[in-house]
Amino acid sequence: MSSPLVHIEVDKPQPRLPEWLRAKSTTHFESVTLLKHDLRRLNLHTVCESARCPNIHECFHRGAATFMILGNLCTRGCGFCSVPKGSPEKREFLLDPNEPENVARMVADMRLRYVVITSVNRDDLADGGSHHWAETVLAVRRVLPADARIEVLTPDFCGDMDAVARVLDAAPDVFNHNMETIPRLYRKVRPQADYQQSLDVLKFAKGYRPQALTKSGLMVGLGETEADVQAVMRDLLAHNVDVVTLGQYLQPTRRNMRVAEYVTPAQFDAYRDYGMSIGFRNVFSGPFVRSSYMADLVNDQCS
Repeated sequence: MSSPLVHIEVDKPQPRLPEWLRAKSTTHFESVTLLKHDLRRLNLHTVCESARCPNIHECFHRGAATFMILGNLCTRGCGFCSVPKGSPEKREFLLDPNEPENVARMVADMRLRYVVITSVNRDDLADGGSHHWAETVLAVRRVLPADARIEVLTPDFCGDMDAVARVLDAAPDVFNHNMETIPRLYRKVRPQADYQQSLDVLKFAKGYRPQALTKSGLMVGLGETEADVQAVMRDLLAHNVDVVTLGQYLQPTRRNMRVAEYVTPAQFDAYRDYGMSIGFRNVFSGPFVRSSYMADLVNDQCS
């Protein structure tokens, strides 16, 4: 099930990086190095590292990280993502049975009170990895204080609602599944995903566990229009999503899709204002916003 990357047109020039995207600090190298050492000691991965997040120094310095379970190889070939792709026949695709407890151990060592867990897509597994997901959430819950919270950022599980329910039965406080982009761009950005299927996953999650916040994220700067983004936001609201995040797509490697446009901070503010005006509980919108960036603060604002 090897999945080649999808490339954007190479003859289109890459726009120059604007000033508002040059200000991100890349200091705190010691904090990053120490946390990476502890993660490797337990054979753990973070999406912060694998997806080359621009916020990694800031988040690792403040003692935050998004754990990525089910290994570090993905069965899909999304054009925007730098997480390694591979064939399920590789030995590296074997699930680590110690991973749930190792994530819990790392959470305890970091003294986290808000934990975000995500995963690669594992379309090779009959359950999409949902049993492993549930075991991880339950293991983390056992080491957390009573008032701590868990956010899950899940794949679509190929539309298998039993798998979604299995994760929700582990009682996460926030269920997050990203739309990533507008429907017109899915063939380039998420060729193995389905727009309506992702909406259905989010609606099912809210209906199955109403007390959990539902959340979804979009990247902009891939060739969408303002009207396109607003239409997705209306679709998300109609499918009972509580919180939306919007951030600038940044090309992580030369093999990934190019940036079509750098969206201005004023436009991000406009997206936030629009989302709040139509009824979302919170909209976190800005050039460096990512799905799990400052997730604790974003969700505090919904309380």
